[in-house]
Amino acid sequence: MKKINLAIALLLGSISVAQAATTYTIAKAWGFQHTGTGYLAEIPAYDAITNTVWVAGVTGVDVLNATNGNLLQRIDTSAFGNINSVSIKNGLAAFAIENVNRSQAGLVKLYDTSTRSLASGNNSFTVGSLPDMVTFTPDGKKILVANEGTPNFVSGGVNDYGVKTSANGVTPITFGASANDPVGSVTIIDVTTRTVANTATFAGVTTTGANTNIRTNTGMDFEPEYIAVNASSTKAYVTLQEANAIGILDLNTNSFEKVVGLGVKDFSLPGNQIDARDRAPIGDFKSVNVKGFYMPDSIATYEASGNTYLVTANEGDFREDDADRDRANTIGVSGDLSRLQVSLTDSTATDLYVAGARSFSIRDANGALVYDSGDILDKEAARLGIYDDSRSDDKGVEPEGLTLLNLLGRTIAAVGLERTTTGAIALFDITDPTKVSFIEMIKSDGDIAPEGLFSFVAGGKGYIGFSNEGSSTTSLFSVTAVPEPETYAMFGLGLGLLAWARRRQA
Repeated sequence: MKKINLAIALLLGSISVAQAATTYTIAKAWGFQHTGTGYLAEIPAYDAITNTVWVAGVTGVDVLNATNGNLLQRIDTSAFGNINSVSIKNGLAAFAIENVNRSQAGLVKLYDTSTRSLASGNNSFTVGSLPDMVTFTPDGKKILVANEGTPNFVSGGVNDYGVKTSANGVTPITFGASANDPVGSVTIIDVTTRTVANTATFAGVTTTGANTNIRTNTGMDFEPEYIAVNASSTKAYVTLQEANAIGILDLNTNSFEKVVGLGVKDFSLPGNQIDARDRAPIGDFKSVNVKGFYMPDSIATYEASGNTYLVTANEGDFREDDADRDRANTIGVSGDLSRLQVSLTDSTATDLYVAGARSFSIRDANGALVYDSGDILDKEAARLGIYDDSRSDDKGVEPEGLTLLNLLGRTIAAVGLERTTTGAIALFDITDPTKVSFIEMIKSDGDIAPEGLFSFVAGGKGYIGFSNEGSSTTSLFSVTAVPEPETYAMFGLGLGLLAWARRRQA
């Protein structure tokens, strides 16, 4: 009898794997139009306790009913500064708010998600300059704040970036350090004691690896952009976008242990084609002798086979004043590549480097590349007729935000594309990081420039939501897993064997 039960258990175990769905039904659940002035819809977060979606947008937070998208409340945060990010855990919402003078210290404010008012106890924390992103650790014990520390910049005026030190006409150019550049850092807040445990900087931190293409001559220091934390809440991974690197933060010591360079993507290799010209024909994809810095914006972590993996949206970014970039024709390039926006601190006329990889990637916990989506994002947008050819010379579809959805044992990566003619979210099955498959690209009419994404599971369905900076909208899509027909047959066989075994035991 034990042998029969073991056989059934093995069969049912195989069914659990076979039930991994390969087909998904995707439908729009609702859309919400934010009203007011300025950027109103940037970073969203979901609260399971109240079934609400909180959307941060510069002057405040709109709290929406997650079932139907109705507005429940507008929380005005303009008295504190400009809000950049919101994160929610265990009924607490953390708001990251930059100072009106962004070179000065910012704030994190804590709100109770049930009362939608400031939380009881200490609810205000001074953090670093320009807190751009905030997140809780998975265990809820810490709040981490990416303080970007971008220098003050006035368009057409004097700014606080480092100034050019190389001779005119010499490439690559170099920039010196700036005494007025605020320090990039990550602030760690202890949730239990409601105190700031540390603000970790990069002073003296080791950079690792040879030929990792860390950009350090741009006249600015490391600027933390986005944070993801491993499942055990022991390590945080911080994207340093303009530097083309990731900082690894030890949450036992609350200090950075190293900075890892991400290398470059070779657009001359098969599967890595780009359209290098912002001119007709649209989507003229070719293999070209150009390299791209990955320069990720968003980052997320997940576990597979007991290992931690990092998922990044490789947007790319230069200095805010654009002093470290120009068209390739300014350094002597002609032909199809002449209109590319290239890095002046890295490129010569015969060796071109651009910002962004026009893809999303998966890396191991040490930063080594495991998977890259190649040219799938650009080409799929072109196939759907939503490719914005005016961006061909500069980062393509510009993948920026991402979220990971766990549905029926599968891990789905949703990647938001900031530069398409209508809202677009690309879905990939990344359950096995070595066997990634493209699922579908959601085309969302009425949405423009997805900025932040979130996901959750409720009632047997998965949900992927995103806020759109360009259209000031937030949308939610449901994702239902549909098992393949043979899966049902295997499941029926398993139930039949189970019933037969029970009869034998009677």
